[in-house]
Amino acid sequence: MGKDYYQTLGIPKASNEEEIKKAYRRMALRFHPDKNKEANAEDKFKEVAEAYEVLSDPKKRAVYDQLGEEDARLKGRATGGSGSSGAPGGSTYHYTFHGDPHATFASFFGGSNPFDMFFGSRTHGHPGRPNGFPFQGGGGGGDHHHFGFPTGRRRRGGGGHSDRLGTHRRQQDPPVLHELKVSLEEVFHGCTKRMKITRRRLNPDGRSSRTEDKILNIVIKKGWKEGTKITFPKEGDETPDNIPADIAFVLKDKGHAHFQRDGSNIVHSCKVTLKEALCGCTVSIPTLDKRVIALPCHDIIRPGTVKRLRGEGLPFPKNPSQRGDLIVEFSVHFPDRIPPQSREIIRQHLPQS
Repeated sequence: MGKDYYQTLGIPKASNEEEIKKAYRRMALRFHPDKNKEANAEDKFKEVAEAYEVLSDPKKRAVYDQLGEEDARLKGRATGGSGSSGAPGGSTYHYTFHGDPHATFASFFGGSNPFDMFFGSRTHGHPGRPNGFPFQGGGGGGDHHHFGFPTGRRRRGGGGHSDRLGTHRRQQDPPVLHELKVSLEEVFHGCTKRMKITRRRLNPDGRSSRTEDKILNIVIKKGWKEGTKITFPKEGDETPDNIPADIAFVLKDKGHAHFQRDGSNIVHSCKVTLKEALCGCTVSIPTLDKRVIALPCHDIIRPGTVKRLRGEGLPFPKNPSQRGDLIVEFSVHFPDRIPPQSREIIRQHLPQS
């Protein structure tokens, strides 16, 4: 038996163009594989796309209405192309579906990313792949680090709607953003991270596509600040209807055991005892280049006392030969108890104000 495209979209034969669009919108969102996890969702999603491709085209719909129910001579084949053999009065008419329901979905929504609206934060994944910025593999030798992640769904190809003259306008997908975490040592010395991306690229026929991997070399320069963006133009997924999205990495500082970042300065918290705070001491301060600085403290250290080591911070992004400061913030650890004899001595010798 032939396919009943009206039944697939859940609409009567007399439906107009707007009713067909509404039906496709409803059914495509219902059976989209990212939203519907039922076993047959992918097949249903494809059937809905094929039905819409036929019924939304007046010429294809006219042939289908004439021949489709009569002897199922209009047949959908997912072989990557469209055409016809025979004629309405001939023995056979073949409709060949282009085979990518995700391209139909993206084209219908006009190039903007519909997943932001309908599916929440799942905007940069690939079917069957994790979202966000999943790192795979370990660091390479020296300052080179190897990671991998997807570049976006093949259905992100935001092909534009046809305009009133029937011409097709290709639109570029929105940028695909990924968070790239870097340590303070990597920012201090500079480094190169090697990222493997997986993306879809068109085959020479301009219709079908293939999956391929590519290595992106991301050069992190000395002193770059958190929030710095590195963009690789048009490295996202490619479909017949879209201009591939830019892939962008946004720097994010990793947590550190000894320091917090404050622009080009770094802050180190140093805890001293009450005895050291009152009587003086020398504290050992670590640095990002693995040195240890002996910092003498002869004056009384009050809670919140700050000392500044000039030029021991991070390089300035625009002038890496100069560096920010290392700021030491002191806190005083008070004892839980003092023996009575010690308390009396302190009472006698400490000033009243």
